[in-house]
Amino acid sequence: MSWPTHHSLVAAGIPVIVGTGAINSASAVALAEHAAKVGAAGLMVIPRVLSRGSSVAAQRNHFKAILSAAPALPAVIYNSPHYGFQTRADLFFELRSAHPNLIGFKEFGGAAAMTYAAEHITNHDDGIVLMVGVDTCVFHGFVKCGAVGAITGIGNVLPKEVLHLVALAKAAAEGDVDARLRAQELSEALEVLSMYDEGADLVLYYKHLMVLEGNPEYALNFNPTDELSPSQRAHAEAQLRQFKSWYAVWSKQSGAVEIYRK
Repeated sequence: MSWPTHHSLVAAGIPVIVGTGAINSASAVALAEHAAKVGAAGLMVIPRVLSRGSSVAAQRNHFKAILSAAPALPAVIYNSPHYGFQTRADLFFELRSAHPNLIGFKEFGGAAAMTYAAEHITNHDDGIVLMVGVDTCVFHGFVKCGAVGAITGIGNVLPKEVLHLVALAKAAAEGDVDARLRAQELSEALEVLSMYDEGADLVLYYKHLMVLEGNPEYALNFNPTDELSPSQRAHAEAQLRQFKSWYAVWSKQSGAVEIYRK
């Protein structure tokens, strides 16, 4: 998302969370300063990835620089072991002690990493939140780890259906037996489409599916050579058709939709 777009969305009254992914710490800091200037709602603090990504000292300094640049903005660390670094509890609480605007995790490491975050970090107090960051873990995150929100790829393509899953998962976390079963059914039905989020081509998959859902502008990519293979496109198209056909019938069953309507 471009910097002018941030300003336009904020001006339109839309809450904007600015990601701080950048080629170096100085650029990430500039993004955080920009977010504060335009009145963004918060920051997603992306780890340092191009050099010294596995160094705790380097990541500590990177995180501190970003958090210091916008101290009034709530911030969550985008935690992804796939980047070569996983923020552990000791570093998180060291950062939080100096930067109280650090209020949580977006966990992209999968079920085991999300369980670690819940056990050792986000249940420390009510001021720390856990956000599901990988599409395949929505049920696990809400029901088993106490997540309060989800940032998903497939949710851009199928927002109604993913919000339905979140509503069921939230109810399941409160002990609703029927909601738990329904959430598991919906999660399983979304499984293949959700698994695209775990691969290197996730953006290409979800942009292609957005085009299929009537958004032709998503056919453009940053790099013209970035494209799915014919086989990948056919697979995604078949899975989307299958899911939509299933959901059209399933969502009419007793118990599948009542919670979503509340």
